[in-house]
Amino acid sequence: MSIWWSLHLRREAASVPLARRLLLGTMETAGVDPEISYDLSLALTEACANAVEHGGRTETGDVSAEYRVTAYLDGEKCRIEVADSGPGFPAGPAPAVRRPALEAENGRGLRLIEELADHVHFGNRSGRGGAVVSFDKIVKWRTDAPLVAS
Repeated sequence: MSIWWSLHLRREAASVPLARRLLLGTMETAGVDPEISYDLSLALTEACANAVEHGGRTETGDVSAEYRVTAYLDGEKCRIEVADSGPGFPAGPAPAVRRPALEAENGRGLRLIEELADHVHFGNRSGRGGAVVSFDKIVKWRTDAPLVAS
């Protein structure tokens, strides 16, 4: 089974739960184990929140009003990508995800994505600017999954 969808969302806080609900609904319908669905939806929430907060001003100074979420559920893997048009990550090797101080109110999102997913990539969009956060996780299916071939 293969399912994919892509959304272009406004950089507004209200778009984050919309993306999360669509992912959860897709995974529930497909028969993905609820624990896996929850982990991926939480990682998606963090990636979307980062795009809303940091994905606005482009290198030319323009303000981008949108970001994109794409999800692929293919065979035994779910892959999610969140891309924005902001300044992106600093140039050089992939950003080091630092551990925030215990009392910090910000800075936990990328670290949380790393903990929840099996593979994570933080990078920049080539040529157009902006950050891309992609992550995937091996899928476990419910025993009563309707779309899994027996």
